[in-house]
Amino acid sequence: MGIFKFKKVWQQEVFESILIFALGCVMAFVFDGDLYQRPWSVVRLSMSYSGFMWLFFWKGNSYLVDFWNKKISWLEQPGKRFIVGVITVLVYTPFVIVFLNWAYNLIPGVSTNWGGIDVLISIGITFFITFFMFARSFLSNWRRASLDAERMKREQMSTKYESLKNQVNPHFLFNSLNALTNLVYENQDMAADFIRKLSKVYRYVLDNQSKEVVKLETELSFVNSYLFLQRIRFDDKLKVNIDISGYEQKMIPPIALQMLFENAIKHNTIAEEEPLNIDVFVENGDTLVIKNNLQKKNIPMEESAGVGLKNIVARYEFLSQTPVEITEEESEFIVKLPLLSFSS
Repeated sequence: MGIFKFKKVWQQEVFESILIFALGCVMAFVFDGDLYQRPWSVVRLSMSYSGFMWLFFWKGNSYLVDFWNKKISWLEQPGKRFIVGVITVLVYTPFVIVFLNWAYNLIPGVSTNWGGIDVLISIGITFFITFFMFARSFLSNWRRASLDAERMKREQMSTKYESLKNQVNPHFLFNSLNALTNLVYENQDMAADFIRKLSKVYRYVLDNQSKEVVKLETELSFVNSYLFLQRIRFDDKLKVNIDISGYEQKMIPPIALQMLFENAIKHNTIAEEEPLNIDVFVENGDTLVIKNNLQKKNIPMEESAGVGLKNIVARYEFLSQTPVEITEEESEFIVKLPLLSFSS
């Protein structure tokens, strides 16, 4: 498949080059109205000279524009990108002219010495071609940014939808109310704490589902409330160790951490002889690691990853150039979330 794609691109490049060269040959007659009256040898040299000039100007500038587009963004640094582009053109144009003159002077009986109006015309052609390339590049980047923004809107709406589904999750609510019913008769003080924690969980989802990022300490406060509810169900069968000391002000997407805890709890067998261990810690100062032992139920990996992980990965695509890392080993499931530094 890779070879086929390369061959297709190569064929397209050759076809475009032939068309541009042919256009340059025709333009030789446009810039020299008396060319058709001259000997064929002169006509042939003039046409080839003009063809190569157009080819080098067009394709060369096209490659240079693509090169600088990868280095400097039109959207983030338009002024710098324009200045660098113009300087590149001013350097590249005389280089092409000098190179063509040198190459044609190597042909026996041929002497080229362009100057005056010829140079101005060639520079004019170059700037016309470059302006076309700049305009195409800018519009392409603008269109891509618009599509990304639209995609981000859809992802945010999807995130809100998933959050709304989570906050009215009947299984979670049913289990919580069952646990609360038992607590009311067994331990009224703990039942009151349970109600407060349950309220905090749902309040957090309502207040933060539309935000892009929240502080890690804020997310952990929410997660602790969520874990309090889960420990009522699982007691010592659920063991969680969290160590984020010194990184509380870092940012992550809201509800991301809770989704990972929920994923681990939902898709692993939790028993007294096989407790679920979840560790949360910071690695290299910029990565939040969430690791749990695997005691999987009979659920395929695709379903085990579920909407929650896909949701987190999709949100990080818009928030960071560093991707989310997901690793499933023989006895561990590990997710690494990049820690963000900007404020919400």
